[in-house]
Amino acid sequence: MTSPGAPGHGRLPPPARPGTYADAVAALQARGRFGIRLGLGRTRALLRELGSPQLGIRGALVGGTNGKGSVVALVSACLAAAGRRAGDTPKPHLVTYRERLRVGGRLIDPQAFTALVGEALPAADRVAGRHGPPTEFELMTALAFRWFADAAVDLAIVEVGLGGRLDATHAWDGGVAAITNVDLDHTEWLGPTVAAIAREKAAIILGGDHAVTGAGGEALAVVRRRARRVGATLVEVAAAPIRSMDRDGLVVDLPGLDGTRVGLLGRHQAANVAVADAVLDALGAAGIAVVPPAARRAGYAAARWPGRLELVALPGAGPGGADAELLLDGAHNPAGAAALAAALDELRPLLRGGGGAHPAPVTLVLAIMGDKDVEGVLGALAAASSVAGARVVATQVEGPRALAAAALAARWTAVAGARSRPPAVILEPAAAVASAVADAEGPVVVAGSLYLVGAARALVVDDPDLRDPA
Repeated sequence: MTSPGAPGHGRLPPPARPGTYADAVAALQARGRFGIRLGLGRTRALLRELGSPQLGIRGALVGGTNGKGSVVALVSACLAAAGRRAGDTPKPHLVTYRERLRVGGRLIDPQAFTALVGEALPAADRVAGRHGPPTEFELMTALAFRWFADAAVDLAIVEVGLGGRLDATHAWDGGVAAITNVDLDHTEWLGPTVAAIAREKAAIILGGDHAVTGAGGEALAVVRRRARRVGATLVEVAAAPIRSMDRDGLVVDLPGLDGTRVGLLGRHQAANVAVADAVLDALGAAGIAVVPPAARRAGYAAARWPGRLELVALPGAGPGGADAELLLDGAHNPAGAAALAAALDELRPLLRGGGGAHPAPVTLVLAIMGDKDVEGVLGALAAASSVAGARVVATQVEGPRALAAAALAARWTAVAGARSRPPAVILEPAAAVASAVADAEGPVVVAGSLYLVGAARALVVDDPDLRDPA
């Protein structure tokens, strides 16, 4: 497996490899799933040790506060419909690490994943002596590019992890850069203001890039300045006009694509599909990939983004054997929670128990990381009219950043007041979801953390592609 564009760096001799897939996962987890250490030095050194595979790959790097995963999903679906072999990197994973390494929409198989980790660990040890040990995210970023190069992808669509300027993914420049939007999130890492955060995110735009943004206000001004300073072309887009919405998605108007079905839920997807369409235009302008209108229509309609306003039917799982319905959405910052609240109010008449003058109450299952704007997230959710009188179940995910379930329950009560019943506290996420589904008369909404959404999805969605070896 020769790595293109990497003079002086041949493929490494076969190292000792983890014996099983479980060994490979354990080795990654030992580096800390929740660890954050910003900086590009370790990732660049690790990529060099792996043969600099990123140098032979073009494509789009997608950043932003919210919506970047949706844009990656929409663009990737259109590329697949056009017959292009694209690699992408959804993050974080919900059920299996293998979700974060996809080619043509298919997850990497366990054997290939195990071999990749076995190759990367000795390289990481060599890097650690000079740069410090790479984090799990840095390792996964390097693994993605090594896998994409080995799989001979046509192009890659890569989602930024945190910020942009110092995020591991910024060790790569594919020729196209997108900033979906900018809002307050990760302020302890990126800065206390929208303008400061925008500067971090806009740094992924490099000289000669074709850049796209859906940002507005002071964030747009920052993105414009960055593009001018480095000599990148910039296309600015607004949300696509919406013709209609239903429980299967929405229909929007795009340039040359009037009345286009989008298979993702929520009014906010009109902004994301506008960015995605401009990214496809930019890929064409950069000479990377041309996606014709028919492939765009097919891709937008087929796009799916698990765990983000994902509606899951559960036949016979409700009270007395009735059908149940689960709405999964990470909603881990105030802007994301506000989008969920707006979508829930619009979708409520179309969801289980939503008909008539007195719809059945919603059940909320919540878990939040303690370093998030907890009051901002809870306040946005509590403001939804469909949440009035909701049953709330507070739970907690694993990891040192997780807010304790009892503390979350107390903070919900302080924010929601008399608009909600006193929350139940169930520590184990799977038990919290099972309890909510068993008692729910209306839809169950699981939100506040993608780690919680992953635990819920593993419980209710039986997807053979997500099953890891024992």
